[in-house]
Amino acid sequence: MDKQKAENQIKALVELLNQYGYEYYVLDQPSVPDAEYDELLRELRQLEKEFPELITDDSPTQRVGGKPLDAFKKVQHNVPMLSLSNAFNEQDLRDFAKRASGGTEEAVTFVCELKIDGLAISLTYENGKFVRGATRGDGNTGEDITTNLKTIRSIPLSIKERGTLEIRGEAFMPHKSFLALNEAREEQEEEPFANPRNAAAGSLRQLDPKIAAKRNLDIFLYGVGEWEGSAISSHGERLEKLKELGFKTNPEWKKCSTIEEVIEYVTYWTKERPNLSYEIDGIVVKVDNLEQQEELGYTARSPRWAIAYKFPAEEAITKLRDIELSIGRTGVVTPTAILDPVKIAGSTVQRATLHNEDLIREQDIRIGDTLVIKKAGDIIPKVVRTLTEKRTGEEKEFQMPTDCPACGSELVRLEEEVALRCINPNCPAQLMEGLIHYVSRNAMNIDGLGEKVVMQLFQEKLIHTMADLYRLEREELLRLERMGEKSVTNLLESIEASKENSLERLLFGLGIRFIGAKAAKTLAMEFKTMDALQQATFDDLIAVDEIGDKMADSIVQYFSEDKVTELLDDLRSLNLNMEYNGPRKSEADNDSIFAGKTVVLTGKMEEFTRNEAKELIESMGGAVTGSVSKKTDILIAGIDAGSKYDKAQKLGIDIWNEQQLKTVVEE
Repeated sequence: MDKQKAENQIKALVELLNQYGYEYYVLDQPSVPDAEYDELLRELRQLEKEFPELITDDSPTQRVGGKPLDAFKKVQHNVPMLSLSNAFNEQDLRDFAKRASGGTEEAVTFVCELKIDGLAISLTYENGKFVRGATRGDGNTGEDITTNLKTIRSIPLSIKERGTLEIRGEAFMPHKSFLALNEAREEQEEEPFANPRNAAAGSLRQLDPKIAAKRNLDIFLYGVGEWEGSAISSHGERLEKLKELGFKTNPEWKKCSTIEEVIEYVTYWTKERPNLSYEIDGIVVKVDNLEQQEELGYTARSPRWAIAYKFPAEEAITKLRDIELSIGRTGVVTPTAILDPVKIAGSTVQRATLHNEDLIREQDIRIGDTLVIKKAGDIIPKVVRTLTEKRTGEEKEFQMPTDCPACGSELVRLEEEVALRCINPNCPAQLMEGLIHYVSRNAMNIDGLGEKVVMQLFQEKLIHTMADLYRLEREELLRLERMGEKSVTNLLESIEASKENSLERLLFGLGIRFIGAKAAKTLAMEFKTMDALQQATFDDLIAVDEIGDKMADSIVQYFSEDKVTELLDDLRSLNLNMEYNGPRKSEADNDSIFAGKTVVLTGKMEEFTRNEAKELIESMGGAVTGSVSKKTDILIAGIDAGSKYDKAQKLGIDIWNEQQLKTVVEE
């Protein structure tokens, strides 16, 4: 192909793919199947590979690229990014409205917007091209995070607007991304993020943009720093114009003619915010007319024409009764606060993680203290502060032990870690936690082997390693408490059935550090057999998508251990399957009713577990997601389906019951 033809084709592909991306990530209304988009993207990549000099900055292939940065450069904001003054009650809002109208009865129209709990950023476009993205920083100087912001798919890399345009918004992490990220971090023995805002900020300040790209961030744009030649007269018009240019704006904004309407909006969202798929921490109220904004002007720190109503933080006061220590399967010692039961954010809380010894020292937490707690991000119970003024003198300082409470071995703090760790491979607590993990639903999924049963078998010295599970005998089980003929029969059948599990379940069950369920499946699909994986080198491993250096190091180290070789040989001799027998990447059934479909599961299933249903749908070419949207094709509803069912009805989505799923599977 000659260069001119390639240039024309690249230009057409970039324009088409950016349009499809806008429809998918901004409008939530995809117009083509994912497979078609992927095929066009592959075509573009091939052309760019042949003609690298024709790559443009707005190509979708440039979303993640380049080497990790050594540090972020400083960026000077031409127009300061000021913070907002706060309102905490209705009277504060009424006082703001009175100031905005100059103390008169002059009518002032307001625009109300949801206050997204994320990281404030600015995007600069020159002659239609995205050239720079920055954090707010101190308001005058921020950090250049352009490469990380390019990984957010809802940010357009080019727009149809000439001149210089600097717009502002909030980058955030949706709840779904936050929960998935923390689940992955916990699987890898990393400390989870406290809330979505910290997670978003931490993601955008990664020096390696490939890390930011995996975090699935999003953005809403709401303001302007500079806009050459704009003739817009109101904030509402500005939001509409931003949307027209291809920017993602929050659809829940509302124009209010009176402060009473503003208060109604605030009241509504105070109640409804738990139903959003992202975190908000208040409502922003702005004077709509831009001329009036200019007349009202600014203080040194904030505009006079806007105010942020802050939701009251739902906190509770309770008593710290004790601090318990638990030993994880990798030896990490985690302190947990045992609290007097207290209701907060809709549920009763009796425990809160204290993460590590450093946090206890920093907050001066003592047994017997009165504590203020809240749910960070309305999800994770967290200690906010200690009410030292309520101390009686009977409180006791907590001392972390120097030896493991389970085995007596010396606890150590590894380099660059804040957690204490027991490194005794024969520590009974680690062995037992490892067994509990091995039989769990996402690992070997052995019915009848819950945590209490595993503990009972371990304490009775019937099991010590994973292989011992497959040597259990009926007579010794029948001698145990609460073990009858039927339950023993079912348990032994379930243990026997687990021998046929696909390789990824065994890999995850082994508890290799940093290898979660997703990474285990990736490895199983790539290497196919345990033998091939055992022989894989570091270079072989990092060549696999989604397997990084830490994972590869951990796998190589794990399989180099003699005791691991002995365990795997033992499991082979007991006839455990050591091969991947799930669907290959290219073997999804294209004739299946689920092929290319997005499916959501909700409610309680009777015929299948949630994971069984998910695996069946995926094996037939479907994708299972956690929330209902316009992109959902089928909702499969079990008992007590709830809000997802209601939303699917409103959107006109095809709704199945569990029997319909069973029929398709049987066919």
